[in-house]
Amino acid sequence: MLIGYARVSTADQNPELQIAALEKVGCERIFVETASGAVAERPELLAALCYARPGDTLIVWKLDRLARSLKQLIETVHTLRGNGVAFTSLTEAIDTSTASGELFFHIFGALAEFERALIRERTKAGLKAALARGRKGGRPKSMNETELTAVRQLLKNPEISVREIASMMNVSTSTLYRHVPGARASVS
Repeated sequence: MLIGYARVSTADQNPELQIAALEKVGCERIFVETASGAVAERPELLAALCYARPGDTLIVWKLDRLARSLKQLIETVHTLRGNGVAFTSLTEAIDTSTASGELFFHIFGALAEFERALIRERTKAGLKAALARGRKGGRPKSMNETELTAVRQLLKNPEISVREIASMMNVSTSTLYRHVPGARASVS
């Protein structure tokens, strides 16, 4: 069975072009979704994946309709393959039910893995270089030790609320509690 999946990012967009192309190639069931590709939870895609049976083919008009990233695309096609379902993209003329289509996806997978390794390598090198220059990673502290000492002194006064102390220190109450866990309970 040929199963179609069409996706548009916003309600303003129209999936008719995709649906027409999917109908033209003979899709018996078409799942249509309005969701950004960046959104992880796409119920219609999940429904299409659950609906597909071994021997079926999931067809999309274009690769970017199925996945936003190469990693996401490869994972989805891998899931399909594991379930005995082929994948076809009409615009890019990719068909994983053929040997050349399968080869194409193996190359895609190798390139994605290579890209992830390069990113990891660059990130490690950047952090190492920053550390060598004396720069520490992470966010600057919102309160220094002098301010924390003042906060602890203020917390000893039961007439001043934690909210008022946070306001005096120009921080949120959650920041204050993060720096002085238990706030009033921890100060005696």
